[in-house]
Amino acid sequence: MASVSTYLNFMGDTEAAFLFYRDVFGTEFRGPLMRNRDAWDPEQPRPSFTEEDLDRVMHVELPILGGHVLMGTDLLPSMSHELVLGNNVTINLEPDTRAEVDRLYGALSVDGTDLVEPHDEFWGYWACCVDRFGVRWMFNGPLTDPG
Repeated sequence: MASVSTYLNFMGDTEAAFLFYRDVFGTEFRGPLMRNRDAWDPEQPRPSFTEEDLDRVMHVELPILGGHVLMGTDLLPSMSHELVLGNNVTINLEPDTRAEVDRLYGALSVDGTDLVEPHDEFWGYWACCVDRFGVRWMFNGPLTDPG
């Protein structure tokens, strides 16, 4: 089923923020808190992260109210990531099909910036853009379409 969530970026304190939010909302993480070091098979090549990067949070999810989910990640200073107003919040769309990812990305990316076209990642069909109004959008579709 399609869903929408809010994705928050932090500069190294994602874990502390999400432990705080967990206490505030009285809910539990949906799945494990994943660090960058947990994301790749040790037998496979991975990006050249620093030890600090490897300990940073890659992904965490916390249901809050009315089925809404907060997601979060730590930005990586070693990859020149910098937290600035506008990149600390992302609207995450999770359409049911790859075609819908393509459609939404195509519409929202017109005259946009920070364009990462839809492509396969290990978790699914992913893309990201900042629309012409400065709103950041992330798209997470299925690795393969259902059916």
